[in-house]
Amino acid sequence: MYTVIKRMEISASHSLKLSYRSKCENLHGHNWIITVYCRSAVLNEDGMVVDFTHIKEAVMGRLDHRNLNEIIPFNPTAENMAHWVCEQIPTCFKVEVRESEGNTVIYEKD
Repeated sequence: MYTVIKRMEISASHSLKLSYRSKCENLHGHNWIITVYCRSAVLNEDGMVVDFTHIKEAVMGRLDHRNLNEIIPFNPTAENMAHWVCEQIPTCFKVEVRESEGNTVIYEKD
């Protein structure tokens, strides 16, 4: 089994729609660290699980220096972002989204 890991830092803003009052309802930003894990038992015709550049384009190319509320079609929580990123890359099985030093979410496919 081959595993590819790509770590990226993006700057992006969001505001959350919550069922309770929170300062996170206001537009604010983070320097997110997103780590994507991909795996495959076989390599593609280029000898890769997935090209690192394709992961970067799927994540950074779409999210960096953007308002996530305009990109992701649901409440852009770290949990929802992790799931969304995982769905963008066919061989992805796990995504870590860190919005600050002490706040990290991990999504893993079953």
